[in-house]
Amino acid sequence: MLIQLTVSNYAIAERVELQFSKGMTALTGETGAGKSIVLDALGLAMGGRTDAGAVRHGAERADIHASFDISRIPDARQWLEAHELDDKDDCILRRTIRKDGRSKAFINGQPCPLSQLKELGGMLMDIHSQHQHQSLLRKDTHRKLLDEFAGAEQLADQTRSAWKTWNATRQKLEQRRHNADEAEARLQLLRYQVEELDRLALEDGEQDSLEQEQSQLSQADAVLHSSHQAALLCTEDDNSAAALVRQALQQLEQLPVEVPALADTLQMLNEAQIQISEAGDNLRRFVDDYEADPARLAEVEERLSAIYQMARKHRISPEELPELHQRLTGELAELDGGEGSLEQLETELESQRKQFDDLAAQLSARREQAAMELDQRVARELAQLSMPNMQFVTHLSGNTDNEPAPHGMEDIEFLVSANPGQPARPLAKVASGGELSRISLAIQVVVAQTSTTPTLVFDEVDVGIGGGTAEVVGRLLRSLGDNGQVLCVTHLPQVAAQCHQHLFVSKFTEKEATYSRIEALDDQGRISEVARMLGGVDMTEHTIAHAREMFVKGQATHH
Repeated sequence: MLIQLTVSNYAIAERVELQFSKGMTALTGETGAGKSIVLDALGLAMGGRTDAGAVRHGAERADIHASFDISRIPDARQWLEAHELDDKDDCILRRTIRKDGRSKAFINGQPCPLSQLKELGGMLMDIHSQHQHQSLLRKDTHRKLLDEFAGAEQLADQTRSAWKTWNATRQKLEQRRHNADEAEARLQLLRYQVEELDRLALEDGEQDSLEQEQSQLSQADAVLHSSHQAALLCTEDDNSAAALVRQALQQLEQLPVEVPALADTLQMLNEAQIQISEAGDNLRRFVDDYEADPARLAEVEERLSAIYQMARKHRISPEELPELHQRLTGELAELDGGEGSLEQLETELESQRKQFDDLAAQLSARREQAAMELDQRVARELAQLSMPNMQFVTHLSGNTDNEPAPHGMEDIEFLVSANPGQPARPLAKVASGGELSRISLAIQVVVAQTSTTPTLVFDEVDVGIGGGTAEVVGRLLRSLGDNGQVLCVTHLPQVAAQCHQHLFVSKFTEKEATYSRIEALDDQGRISEVARMLGGVDMTEHTIAHAREMFVKGQATHH
């Protein structure tokens, strides 16, 4: 909902600050006073086109701030969060225009492209005017309104998701088919490579184990020779370590007296003699039992050579071979009959198309039923708006070649026929500005309970009507305001008398400069303004009494 609008140096308005509330707000004033300033400023705040003439004469730039409460607008909240522009329940759109025509856009204080301002603005407000770009002329708006009216938003989302899944698979399949020759060549290569790696059957850690074994086997002769020499040095001759230790013991044992201080030394020498003898025995047994295994060495070296050769072939280190094997095996499985194969993709595509068709069929049935009801209810509202001959048709046309689309299996477009017997045609080609505003009003009244657009703006809605029809227009606008927020520029006292809030636009001259002023009216001010709209310049007591009666009636009707 629109909370505040601040306009600085725009057109003939030096500075205007307006507060808005829920309900229907009427903007009135004499012709040329500047009523369009509010609507035009709102249009610019939502990304509308501008030019240098928008800047007030003598000023460097125009500045427009529009503040919204988005606590009840989930689409806008999600959009802001997705773009990291959220600021709790507040949303401020800002637009600055320099006198050279250049402009800048901001969302919650952050600079943004004009396209984002337009996208977000469309979620916050909808302007119905012959001068503004109207969402009512876009087919996607027609579809959105019909789906909301039918209560089929969730079904439409499910259909869109099903289409995205189907379309992604279709594109993947087409890509595979397009690259069929390349894919077949890749498949053959993968089969060959995986077969080679399968035969190699390299296990984790096997390379390290083989390299250690090779190192031992290749030095067998050196190990045998050194072990034999060590055995000789331990026990085999008169100069061995065991013999020398025995000689040392004999020298100490032949001492003429017992020396307690040498007792530990004698014990250590006895233990050393025993250990050297045991070591010598172990070395003799090792030498006797040890056999070199050249056949095993050749086997190990052949295995290592195969591992190194495979690594060089793939230009990786031997340690990376197991991971490569796993990766290539997975790719082969995907291309050759597994997930991602042509056969698998074709099966998936068929299943996904069926799911889409089922959802789209349900959506089409809901739309067809809702379209008939919508047409009937809009027709009744148009009759009340002095357009009894205007035929309204919600046209559902099947997609070209019956091809699936994100929105389902049909395009939706609102058509009208101004006169009986004439074929229904698109709104933009048939309706005038005033007629379009009234058609918009009729549609919005019907979909008010289901539409997610919180703020509606109507301009020129009362062109060419008066009397009882004007009262109907006022009543319909107020009923829309009861469910949301409505802003309307009106020239009809019957409409103005029924609004919740009344803004009066006036123009004055000061120091040879023209200014526009907008002020909120109290009850007495509203009666005076209704009287002006009734009687023009000469307001008699009768005119004022009539205005008071109209105002009281307009307010009382809705209580």
